[in-house]
Amino acid sequence: MGEKIGLDTSFFIYYLEEHSEYLRPARAIIDKIEAGHISAVFSCVGLVEVLTGPKRLGRYDLARKYQQLITHFPNLTISGVNEEIVELASDLRAQYEIRTPDAILLATAIDFGATRFISNDRALQRVKEIVVEAL
Repeated sequence: MGEKIGLDTSFFIYYLEEHSEYLRPARAIIDKIEAGHISAVFSCVGLVEVLTGPKRLGRYDLARKYQQLITHFPNLTISGVNEEIVELASDLRAQYEIRTPDAILLATAIDFGATRFISNDRALQRVKEIVVEAL
C-alpha cells in the first residue's frame, strides 16, 4: 500500500452529504482509499463530530448509516486516542492555538505516519508537522 493520509471531519461531511463543490474531489480520494492505493486514518473524535449532525436533527437512522459506512470502509483505520496522540495533540494546541478536536485529528494522522492531512480548514495549514492540504 502506498501513501498514508489523515482525514478531517469536513472531508467525510462533504462526501456523505454530497456537497456540490467538494463531492468530486472527496470521491476521488475515497476511490483511491477503497482501491488500496492509499491508506487513511480518521480519529474517533471525528466520528463523534460526523454523527452529531444527523442526531441533532433526530436522524438516528442516518447516523447509523454514516457510522456503518465509515467504520467498515476498506483501508481506513479509525483510531482511538492513546497517550502518544494526547501528547502530540497537546503540543499542537500549545504551539498553534488550535481547537482540541482539530489537534486530536492532526495528532492521530501524525501518529499513523500520514504524510498529508486533508482539510479545508485554512487555519490548520500553519501546522508544520504534517502537510495540511485543501480539497
